[in-house]
Amino acid sequence: MKKRLVSLMTVVALFSSNAATFASQPSDRHVEYVSLGDSIPAGMTPYGSYDLSYTDYLLKHFNNGGAVVDYNNFAVSGYTSDQLKNDLKDNNIIRQEVRDATHITVTIGANDLFQRLLSDPSSAYEGIIIASDNLQTILSTIDELNPDVEVYVMGYYNPFAYYPEQVQEFLVPLNDALNAEIEKRTEANGDTFVPTGNRIDPHFEKYMPNPEDNHLNIKGYKVIAKEFWKAIMQNKKTK
Repeated sequence: MKKRLVSLMTVVALFSSNAATFASQPSDRHVEYVSLGDSIPAGMTPYGSYDLSYTDYLLKHFNNGGAVVDYNNFAVSGYTSDQLKNDLKDNNIIRQEVRDATHITVTIGANDLFQRLLSDPSSAYEGIIIASDNLQTILSTIDELNPDVEVYVMGYYNPFAYYPEQVQEFLVPLNDALNAEIEKRTEANGDTFVPTGNRIDPHFEKYMPNPEDNHLNIKGYKVIAKEFWKAIMQNKKTK
């Protein structure tokens, strides 16, 4: 009986020692996450302040998955595709972080459209073409810097949801055309397009509560983070 007890205690001790060792080991997957883009990943809220964005909630998904994450968010409110393109060409800090990244999210293009809508609505489609061309340069530059990185590009929800129907008849097709160009460039580059309108638009009052502003609240950013996480997990399964 005593021998059996000693043997059992030895097994328990060895198991406990190994378990402690395994628990103290870091994740075998180190994630270097870089966020690029405009006010949405920058965390602009519906009331002009800043809070957590979808990128911060995506970071939590990585952490909950057991990864050790290095996170850099270079998104800037109001950024156009020209500005992001120039950053990737000239900003050495961003270029180095892109080289080191395992995952990059990109949200860009809406301000190219909005600026032209405000200055000259008849030239709005020109903003879409510029955004499309610049996105091609952005994605190809990322690949030149880091051919192995996983890149996820966001499609925009409808920012005009509170406008009268007759106004939306003009504006929504422009947003759809922008998303179509973003998706085309993303897929042509071998990256992953992440649509968000299918989740945000049916419940826009819940996620975009200020009729005077087209930014999301925390609930909306959490929804977008889940869509990105689904895309990341899907890519993981197919590898």
